[in-house]
Amino acid sequence: MDEAVASELRIWVDDWQMQCCGEPFAVGDEVSWTLRAPDTEWLEPVLGKDLAAGIDLAEEHHGGVEETPPTVGTVVAIRAVHCRYGPLAGGAGLGPVAGSGVISTVRSADGWTPDRGDLKFAGYVVEVTCA
Repeated sequence: MDEAVASELRIWVDDWQMQCCGEPFAVGDEVSWTLRAPDTEWLEPVLGKDLAAGIDLAEEHHGGVEETPPTVGTVVAIRAVHCRYGPLAGGAGLGPVAGSGVISTVRSADGWTPDRGDLKFAGYVVEVTCA
């Protein structure tokens, strides 16, 4: 008899995506998400190179992946991520300040995790087990 092998994914969920169109979730919940490749160039300053490299996918609500079937799994861990923002090189707006990321474990996510002083809420790192 073949047994299904569960795999664990580490998924980035942007604050703005969650605030716009996301459904709240908690540890133990089943989720069904459309996923895309993560933007590691943006994630590296926030999470550090090693953790950013460990992000498998990113949750997506806003196009470019319509043909991709949703991934279904159970949330096993949620970490809220905060960072500072500062001017980007060349004055092209604001971006995350390298090394300023702070990660904290939470039990649920609704997209509105409060800021921590000058550390602004940026998103969640979510671990999901898929069958």
